[in-house]
Amino acid sequence: MNDVVSVLATGRGPGLEELLGEVARGDEAAFERFYDRVSGPVFGLIRRVLRDVAQAEEVAQEVLVEVWRTAARFDPGRGSALSWVLTMAHRRAVDRVRSAQAATDREERAARLDNDVAYDQVAEAVTNRLEGERVRRCLDGLTDLQRQAVTMAYYGGYSYPEVAGLLKVPLGTVKTRMRDGLVRLRDCMGVDR
Repeated sequence: MNDVVSVLATGRGPGLEELLGEVARGDEAAFERFYDRVSGPVFGLIRRVLRDVAQAEEVAQEVLVEVWRTAARFDPGRGSALSWVLTMAHRRAVDRVRSAQAATDREERAARLDNDVAYDQVAEAVTNRLEGERVRRCLDGLTDLQRQAVTMAYYGGYSYPEVAGLLKVPLGTVKTRMRDGLVRLRDCMGVDR
């Protein structure tokens, strides 16, 4: 960076400090000359921090607009004009990196929250297991014929006519066994009518 400072300091015409003083008074031509001399180093510094050309261009533009708006704040007693501008550029680039990281962190936290299960999986598993045991116990309380018909219809997925065909009994008999079996299951499970 010292090479950049020496090249800019030995350039023809007014120095950067004088140009910045004219910019502070609203001289657009002075700003154009100032811009031409510092835009390269500003962009280069920002580009090294951000590594993304499009973002570096955007931040460099923001910095140079800020120079135009705040040129009156420059104090030559605290350092050179180039140091002032490059400090602004570095700070703005670091702010952009921090902002991007904060956004990434927020998105990751939101994604983790979205993946959290809305219910207690352990409680759900225990409840399902207890319900299954209860159903098996109640099924054991049915007659063999009722249990066979209910099991084929509900666990086998067969329709009433298919159950009748598989058991080789009339459809009315299957319906009666199913009705009686389901009534006994309902009573065993304690389900209200």
